[in-house]
Amino acid sequence: MLAYVVRRVLATIPVMLVVAFVVFSMLMLAPGDPAAVIAGDQATPQDVERIRQALGLDRPFFVQFADFLWRLVHLDLGTSIFTNLPVTHMIAQRIEPTLALMVLTIVLAVSVAVPLGVVAAWKAGSWIDRGVMLFAVFGFSVPVFVVGYLLAYFVALEWELLPVQGYTPLSQGFLPFLENLILPAIALGTVYIALIARITRATMLEVLAQDYIRTARAKGLGTRPILFLHALKNAAVPISTVVGIGIALLIGGAVVTESVFAIPGLGRLTVDAILRRDYPVIQGVVLLFSFVYVLINLLIDLLYTLFDPRIRY
Repeated sequence: MLAYVVRRVLATIPVMLVVAFVVFSMLMLAPGDPAAVIAGDQATPQDVERIRQALGLDRPFFVQFADFLWRLVHLDLGTSIFTNLPVTHMIAQRIEPTLALMVLTIVLAVSVAVPLGVVAAWKAGSWIDRGVMLFAVFGFSVPVFVVGYLLAYFVALEWELLPVQGYTPLSQGFLPFLENLILPAIALGTVYIALIARITRATMLEVLAQDYIRTARAKGLGTRPILFLHALKNAAVPISTVVGIGIALLIGGAVVTESVFAIPGLGRLTVDAILRRDYPVIQGVVLLFSFVYVLINLLIDLLYTLFDPRIRY
């Protein structure tokens, strides 16, 4: 087990190197020049060239990439072109809202989707099953920003039940913190709930058809122990896999959700950096998201041994 953990941790190093190279390449080869953006419309070619030299953008591609990797090894993500602040400092200022939104969304999605999928499998073919599948189709079909605007309009503006936008830090009270995040979490978690519920239903249907489930029923075991102690435990491996893969949906959806609800998180920071072609900020945020995604999938792999004792590495 320890050897497997060490191998998986070491395997993340080349993955992150590839991600760093792809991100750096895409930004460097993309059309547009940040030096021209900084210089403004009235700048002369000589002014733009001076800014390019000051930013190091006139150096060869691989020289810039090597310098980027060297700084990355020392946990230096560079300095923002526009604010002249360290990227790590800017990320630290914005990470709390995004982290809180994603954690709340995951907890909400898993708490709702897994019971929905279990009940739908248990009542397969009934109106409950059809209702869950209808919701799953709805969750996949409607974009996150549409759900967000609908929730903001009806729940916040029409019914005035919750704030429409903004963020309150946890240090200022749990209730205000939750009031500002519950609508964004529901909007972001809709597609995540639909994904987990569908996979839970499909996996549970397969498990419920096994011989040991029929034996448990024949021995008079109750419905709840059969569903949640026997069937769900054996269906946990594919469900946990989908939970890990779905983190990518949350990362992508967080950018849209934070824009809709005016949450000052990493999503808004990324959008602003893209519009201004602030290369260091874009690279830093994307690398952070990539590292989090790789780390969560590593943890999901390690959880397999808890869900299924037959899995040994």
